[in-house]
Amino acid sequence: MKLAIGNDHTAVELKNTIMSHLQDKGIEVVNVGTDSSESFDYPLSGYRVGKLVAAGDVDCGVLICGTGVGISLAANKVPGVRACVCSEPYTAALSKRHNDANIIAFGARVVGDEMAKLIVDSWLEASYEGGRHQRRVDLITTIEQTGRLEAAE
Repeated sequence: MKLAIGNDHTAVELKNTIMSHLQDKGIEVVNVGTDSSESFDYPLSGYRVGKLVAAGDVDCGVLICGTGVGISLAANKVPGVRACVCSEPYTAALSKRHNDANIIAFGARVVGDEMAKLIVDSWLEASYEGGRHQRRVDLITTIEQTGRLEAAE
């Protein structure tokens, strides 16, 4: 498995912890975030990870900023990305099972090292269930591609 990871200046330490955790599991990690504590614009990392995931250059992605929200918003602007912010393992697993999330995000100011590892592990261990969830993922894709959803208008 090959995974892209991105972060801003608030999340350098947590990114390094998660990178080591993933590499210990034999996962190849592509670091497109910052390694500096100097101010860094999180949309840059969100976009970079989103592009790698959407292009199929990596299997999935992890994003970390202060809360996980801003960086995931940036990634979700890339067509084909379904990034979810998760602060605990249950939501992380369901984001993959039900929403086919291809990027997970969380906040360095919200979760600690051990919780972040649990979130990533739960997400990576989960599998998309398809079935009744596929119709909903397809609706999300329709909105993404057309900017519309006729069923809701």
